[in-house]
Amino acid sequence: MADEAVAEHPAEPAAPKAKDARSPEAPPRGGARRDDNAKDAPDAPGSSDASEADAEAAEREKERERAADRFKDRTRDPLAEEQGEEEPTDAAAATRARRSGQKLLASGRDLVSFDRSDVSQVHINNISVGLDARRSGLSMRDGPVPAEELLRIRRTHIEPAGYVQLRRALEARRLLVLGGAPGTGRASTALALLEEVTRDGGGGRNSERVRRVDPERGIRELAGKVAAGKVAAGEVAAGEGGHPRGSGYLLEPALDRPGTLPPDGMDLDQLASALAEQGSYAVVVVSVGSAANPLLAGRYGAICPPAPTRELVAVRLRQRLEEEHGDPARDGGGGRGGGGGEGRSSARYGDGNQDGGRDRDSHANQDGGRTREADQGGDRTREADQDEGRARNVDQDGDQSGDRARNADQGGDRTRNGGGQGQGQDRRPDRRPDDDGSLSRLLERAAELREDPEVTEAVGLDDLRPAEAELFASLLAGHLLGSVGREELLSGCRGLAAVQAYEWFAGVDRALAAPPSGDVRAPVRSGTAALFHPVAFRIALAVLGGASHSAVSAAAHLLTWELSVQSDPDSTPARPLFCDDPESDLALSRARPADGPVDVAGAEVTGRLIFYRGAALPAAVLAELWDRHFPVRAPVVRWLRLLADDPRPQVSMRAAVAAGELSVRDFEHGYAELVRPLADAPTPRRRVFAATALDQAAGHASHRRAVRKVVEDWSRHGTPALRWTAAMALGYGRSADSMDDTLDALARIGVRDDGEQLAVASLNVVRLLTLPECATVLRRLADWTGHRGEEYQDLALVSIVRLALTDVDEVLDDEPGTPLGDRGDWPLLLALAATRPELTGKLADLFWTALNTARSRDVAFDALETLLRSASRKDGREWTREGLAALLPALTAEEHDRRRLDWLLQRMMKDQDRPLTADRARALWRLAVPTRQRRSEEEESHG
Repeated sequence: MADEAVAEHPAEPAAPKAKDARSPEAPPRGGARRDDNAKDAPDAPGSSDASEADAEAAEREKERERAADRFKDRTRDPLAEEQGEEEPTDAAAATRARRSGQKLLASGRDLVSFDRSDVSQVHINNISVGLDARRSGLSMRDGPVPAEELLRIRRTHIEPAGYVQLRRALEARRLLVLGGAPGTGRASTALALLEEVTRDGGGGRNSERVRRVDPERGIRELAGKVAAGKVAAGEVAAGEGGHPRGSGYLLEPALDRPGTLPPDGMDLDQLASALAEQGSYAVVVVSVGSAANPLLAGRYGAICPPAPTRELVAVRLRQRLEEEHGDPARDGGGGRGGGGGEGRSSARYGDGNQDGGRDRDSHANQDGGRTREADQGGDRTREADQDEGRARNVDQDGDQSGDRARNADQGGDRTRNGGGQGQGQDRRPDRRPDDDGSLSRLLERAAELREDPEVTEAVGLDDLRPAEAELFASLLAGHLLGSVGREELLSGCRGLAAVQAYEWFAGVDRALAAPPSGDVRAPVRSGTAALFHPVAFRIALAVLGGASHSAVSAAAHLLTWELSVQSDPDSTPARPLFCDDPESDLALSRARPADGPVDVAGAEVTGRLIFYRGAALPAAVLAELWDRHFPVRAPVVRWLRLLADDPRPQVSMRAAVAAGELSVRDFEHGYAELVRPLADAPTPRRRVFAATALDQAAGHASHRRAVRKVVEDWSRHGTPALRWTAAMALGYGRSADSMDDTLDALARIGVRDDGEQLAVASLNVVRLLTLPECATVLRRLADWTGHRGEEYQDLALVSIVRLALTDVDEVLDDEPGTPLGDRGDWPLLLALAATRPELTGKLADLFWTALNTARSRDVAFDALETLLRSASRKDGREWTREGLAALLPALTAEEHDRRRLDWLLQRMMKDQDRPLTADRARALWRLAVPTRQRRSEEEESHG
């Protein structure tokens, strides 16, 4: 090919060192190791017995072949289940899955541990906020909703999307079954609906016109009471001094108790008929899920969307600031405590809700002459505009929002202290002072603080539920007013996810100890599967977040079985087959679906992935599970061991990362139950699981020393399986004190027992080359090639060959966007040559050594052929040409090397299965041989 036309070529990198003397980087050119050149050695001079010489030569050839076979066996894939060539391991998929799991769990957040014995109230300085939204609706049984609570709902409730349609449905049918996830504001929406539709009815002047109904009574008993004109035992009939017509009833039936069935359509029809006769209304609040789905699918069913987060926080924040901030202009000379300060803004919220005489809407509630149209069109529209305007303006323009939202809310009724309309108008210009303590300025600062990246990261939730918005607004207001410090603000924000995790798991199986419901239709068999599935799904999502929805769901069912057996070991739990409701799973677990890549058999396909709606939730769930619920550890450990055997990397590697995080929370338990048993397992998959869990623990400074001690002990004194696991842990680069210590441990593992663990040791030497200290790794490889021990030489040679055969994706932890990350499907050798030009000479020297050592020559030439074929893709697009352009000139610095390359290219052109085209062969030759050398060889060859 020397007579081919000259092509443009990038500047030639530094050539390998001269091969005329032995060096750590390469053996002498034409020389060989002690047993490597037996094939080329001439017969001993003066030999009289030719047959004996031939026999010796044949024996040397057999020995060389045996050495080559042993070497080839050591380049096998150590991650394959069966140590053969037909069991490829998708290391790239495993790397991506581990990286994805680490992003979800290794955030390092310091979760706040509130007192779980009284977690329904969180106290931060003088802020006391109720958080247990899931159970707050059941705190009042069979009683009227206080007038101040109805007034608070009317004032501060943020209408979710579709609220008008919900109200119309309730007005038309008298009965509404409202479904939603616990804590999303469904009960508040139900109260807001009932307060509105009963406002002008017969009970409009009665403070007890909206009542909560005991959950234990059920639909049938409520229908009977309504039909009889009674609301509870011992009450007289309506019209006889009892509860008036046009009342509203809120019922939250206990459908989560095992053996309890939801009411059927006839029960609902009976209740609706009784309500119509009495001119009353009822809203039945249920949690989405398999038990409530028949109710929600009927004519009375409707889904309650959650209120928008931004509006919730904006309204609550304004409320808190108005409660706590004494506006000097509004207080006048008398201050908050004087006679002129009685009109403080908190009269509209909180304690002020009890003072209905000062509130315009309190008077309006008792105005029976006003029509429904005027009420809804004027008052209700005004309130909706108030809330939306306030929320929007807090974020966009604090100065304008201070007046616009306040004016929309108060309108012409600004006679706070009985001073009349004029007094309120006189004060309006003073509500926008330029001093930093003004309310409008605080609202501006609040909008900025809400968008602070550090605050957003601390919250860790994509959207906030009403109780969470209340606490978040209180924290922001406290910080702005100086009562809550910066660290306390961030700590409180981090606690939001911790409280949500607490609510999800507190007393889940308490219903198992409850007495039977008495419903004759109740099934006989246990309902543990239905009871445990929601919590199992949340745990599975915390462990496997980012995996496919089907994988998470299957893992959740597997964990449901383990939890059920642990809870009731004497009976086989029922496993429902057709009760899954993906939408309910998403709603109950604050999850979201997304389309994304899924690794299947080495290829990426688009699948439906699933994530938590918030980066803080996975870690919060695992922390709550492991720190607060010790009996659940046993079934979870069994479940994680099952996941370790899953052949899909998206499952096993994510589970390994989660196991590492759980071990950090209790290293003694995690090591004894998960890491140590799997590290000594017979299958490589389980040992990889243990190594990944150890590395995840090593990522925490608090546990790094312990992990390094474990790995060192295994590398020195462990069984073969433990040494194998230690090698995999060392390959991540965090299980030893330094890179030299890591390489010493890998060499110790690789050379022991006649190289029994050399394959896994060399693989992890290659993995270390993706780290910043890769120059140290190359230096140690060069040292090993010149070592007297053949085992060290083999470790270096196998690592060099593996470096050429390993793709970047298989060993790199970096995301795309980095120099190596953007070359994921490149051979690592070429990717390093292209991105680290200062290493090109060392890389070429090492690969030249493998090409010129007899026992590694065959596999090294096969690897070189693989590199050459990667220059361009099948469709002709450029692939690794940049890396070859950097490596080949340094690899073929001498004439003998160029002749050997020419021979290899010609062999590739004659390949019957994959012949290399002449054009591509010429292009590769031009990459390897600089222009100057091609001209010189052409003159020499052709005279």
